[in-house]
Amino acid sequence: MAPPITTRLLDLYRIGPGPSSSHTVGPMRAAATFRADAIDQRIDASRLRVLLKGSLSATGHGHGTDRAVMAGLLGWEPDTCDVDALRVLPETLRAAGFVEWDGDAMAFEPDDVVFLPYSAYRDEPLPHPNTMVCQLLGDAGEVRFEQTWCSVGGGFVHQARELESDPPDLMHPGADAPPHPFHDCDGLIALARSEGRRIGSLVLENERAWDAHAEAGLDRVWAAMKACIARGLSERGELPGGLGVRRRAAKLLARVDDGAVDAAYVHIARAQAYAYAVNEENAAGGRVVTAPTNGAAGIVPAVIAEAAERLGLGAGDVRRALATAGVFGALIKTHASLSGAEVGCQGEVGSATAMAAAALCEILGGSPEQVEYAAEIGM
Repeated sequence: MAPPITTRLLDLYRIGPGPSSSHTVGPMRAAATFRADAIDQRIDASRLRVLLKGSLSATGHGHGTDRAVMAGLLGWEPDTCDVDALRVLPETLRAAGFVEWDGDAMAFEPDDVVFLPYSAYRDEPLPHPNTMVCQLLGDAGEVRFEQTWCSVGGGFVHQARELESDPPDLMHPGADAPPHPFHDCDGLIALARSEGRRIGSLVLENERAWDAHAEAGLDRVWAAMKACIARGLSERGELPGGLGVRRRAAKLLARVDDGAVDAAYVHIARAQAYAYAVNEENAAGGRVVTAPTNGAAGIVPAVIAEAAERLGLGAGDVRRALATAGVFGALIKTHASLSGAEVGCQGEVGSATAMAAAALCEILGGSPEQVEYAAEIGM
């Protein structure tokens, strides 16, 4: 019998900078863990180097992977880092020429994050399309310590060796079984049906069994989602990147508030404005919540925020909505993938749409079967 899913809601909902959970949040987390492991092992080395392969390399500087890696090597974390300092970090490190390393200095410059051309690894089977190799080098350039990391979507990262055995849930192997265990959607719906419970309530009970502060964590996630919507609606002008794309969220919302949208469409239009606000903040490198990825971060908060305002939802309602959305994200992660580099847009926008549809159906009082149908139609 397959083990139960133990992916936590706060694993799925990660707060971090844009523009990509797999290219920004994940690499920052991987580099920070590499730093901690290397310092803990007291490796004698003189220089740092990180080799980017696959999609991490192909997207170049546009996804900010180089900045994210630099931040991780400094020990920065996605949910607390200064996003303004992150934007100028290459210039900062180019001037310094080193990073602080356990009370000492380790030689490092922005060019030490190498975007490898495809020809450099053409004959190498990558463990995942998003692969990076972190290295500590000796005085002669020899490798003293090395880890290969894979950013598998939604900010989740694993060392390449962890993916070789392909266990069903890499997040918390050996974790205690939750009070309401399930491995797939059939099991989840059967549990809810047999116990006469709502899906969100079952998932929250599992979360509380693992972490007494889980609901407080969800409240922080919800606060970050709302703050991101507010920031996105307050900003004007062009997005970074050189393509001249202008922000549209504030104008979209103004049309709704001015009555320029048909009454039958107004709720959808408001949610669309909120989604644009989050997506534009993500594109600008602002702080968003993976839901389940940065690339699709706007959909879940937009749908829940619009419903919360219109229906006067309380904190408990929002937690159940986030829990319902999150469990479908965990199901998709376990049995397919959230990585756009691996499975395309359906892994990101399709997953987010399924999550948001499930959450809205839960909010509106749908049965477990109806919530499942909503998620399936969305996907």
